[in-house]
Amino acid sequence: MKILVINCGSTTLKYQLIDSDSEQVLAKGLCERIFLDGQIKFDHPKTGEKILIKEDMPDHGTALKIVIRELLDPEHGSLKSLDEIDAVGHRVVHGGETFSTSVRVTEEVLKQIEAVSGLAPLHNPANLLGIRACMELMPGVPNVAVFDTAFHQTMPEKAFIYGIPYRYYEKYKIRKYGFHGTSHSFVSKEAAKLLAKPIEDTKIIVCHLGGGASVTAVKGGKSVDTSMGLTPLEGLIMGTRSGSLDPAVLQYMASQENLTMDEVLTVLNKESGLYGISGISSDMRDIDAGVASGDPKATLAFHAFCYHIIKTIGAYVAAMNGVDMIAFTAGIGEWDADVRREIISSLTYLGITLDEEANQKSGKKTIISTPDSKVMCAIIPTNEELAIARETLKYAFD
Repeated sequence: MKILVINCGSTTLKYQLIDSDSEQVLAKGLCERIFLDGQIKFDHPKTGEKILIKEDMPDHGTALKIVIRELLDPEHGSLKSLDEIDAVGHRVVHGGETFSTSVRVTEEVLKQIEAVSGLAPLHNPANLLGIRACMELMPGVPNVAVFDTAFHQTMPEKAFIYGIPYRYYEKYKIRKYGFHGTSHSFVSKEAAKLLAKPIEDTKIIVCHLGGGASVTAVKGGKSVDTSMGLTPLEGLIMGTRSGSLDPAVLQYMASQENLTMDEVLTVLNKESGLYGISGISSDMRDIDAGVASGDPKATLAFHAFCYHIIKTIGAYVAAMNGVDMIAFTAGIGEWDADVRREIISSLTYLGITLDEEANQKSGKKTIISTPDSKVMCAIIPTNEELAIARETLKYAFD
């Protein structure tokens, strides 16, 4: 079967066409600058040539129509007919408490996703647009919603509840939800394979480190705590997000600079994190270059980023009363040897020794702790699109 995976961001649309039998990627690409001038980038499926087409994309529906057009193109397409697509899987950022698993899309499901869109105002509306566009372009083809938050619905109440009056949870469902769930689920399963143990017998900490970053404690294959919260702003220092801070900071910033709460949140989401501390960039590669050149703010940003991860790992070791593996994934986790070294060098109390040679093998599944380490550490590349395709196959034909 051929599964089309759609991942709509606020101004982007990523896609992959996957053969569910072989799990081979038949086509993939990215639409960028939706609502602006727009462009689509993809590799020629036969020659590997990189193709860039600039074209107006006033909305996600238009972007999806362009994707379909290019998939059907006789020169560089991967499909002869839309009839070849058996199902479509969609990443949906927030499912609230309503969805603890992926689900085949119905009109009722769309209403429920819309009902929690206030918790992810930049993403859920875009996700809905992508789903509705697919339903219009491919009537009768099953669509499956795969939620970032679903994997974390196994967290116990003591882990997800905030220390505010309980009525706010009862009335508005204000609580920790967590994100990157598709990635954390995929990587924890791959980690169990490396451990050669049933996942039910494992304690794994997954560090999904990219522009957005989160750490999850996975016990027995289930998420028991995670660093992101009601929104992806809570938790670690990230590319442009502040991560956790004293809530009084918001009031103080607002009063000192005469900002509205929306303006304060814009600062915390888009002007903070690595970018805010360093004043250079939100990209860890630029931060690493700043560290190498002796830039003090870049160096501070690097160490602060790693320090918050180290603290969170320690907390989750305590929460699970032990750990079998610490897995590093996503753009920074998979590719930045300096970040991994900085983190692991502070975990010697767990009996971990870094294998320096193995740590240089970024971007592929690699055990980076020495054989005598009491806790295994590994690079495990994430594959959210494949995970979504698997979930789509599981739920599309129920």
